[in-house]
Amino acid sequence: MTVQIKPKQLRGDWTQGFALDVHTTGSTLTGHNEYGHPEFDTTRSPLGELLYRLKYKRDASVVEEIVDTVSEFLKTWKIGIDLIVPMPPSNIRMSQPVLAITNALGKKLGVSVCDNCVSKPQRTPQLKDIRDYAERTKVLENAFAINRDQTAGKSLLLFDDLYRSGATMNAVARELTTSGNAKEVFVLALTHTRSSL
Repeated sequence: MTVQIKPKQLRGDWTQGFALDVHTTGSTLTGHNEYGHPEFDTTRSPLGELLYRLKYKRDASVVEEIVDTVSEFLKTWKIGIDLIVPMPPSNIRMSQPVLAITNALGKKLGVSVCDNCVSKPQRTPQLKDIRDYAERTKVLENAFAINRDQTAGKSLLLFDDLYRSGATMNAVARELTTSGNAKEVFVLALTHTRSSL
């Protein structure tokens, strides 16, 4: 079973890339909670809603529908990939949504997943707190290490759940090409923020 998507091309330091749909379609302030924090009524795209349920409600039942949607898109994209490389997580969670999706996608496609191809040996500040793209890029310099033995000469699909500014994805794609000697790097994000494109 798949959901309807509206893919958008992503431009960056990679061969070609897409985000499958916008994450949220609208957000209306409904008031403030007892701590004074704003509360919103947020609407999401169908894929954004599935991702929200997986990340924040821990609803693993949506993984199959997400993977079916991604695999259908990949049939139309018609790229040849040797390896799926998940983006390293920015937050420590009990379960990592990107890994759950890439592992299920790899099984469905019969393509290996390399969850140790990219590591982040040094901590960086939360990028969502840094608005300036140039500053984000500077923070990410030399932040990632690549397992060249796994990536050299291969066509890679770099996969993430949410595309914001593209700073992190660009940094990782550059490292996969330079340090990792990848043949080509394709990128795919499930969703993008409304302000990112």
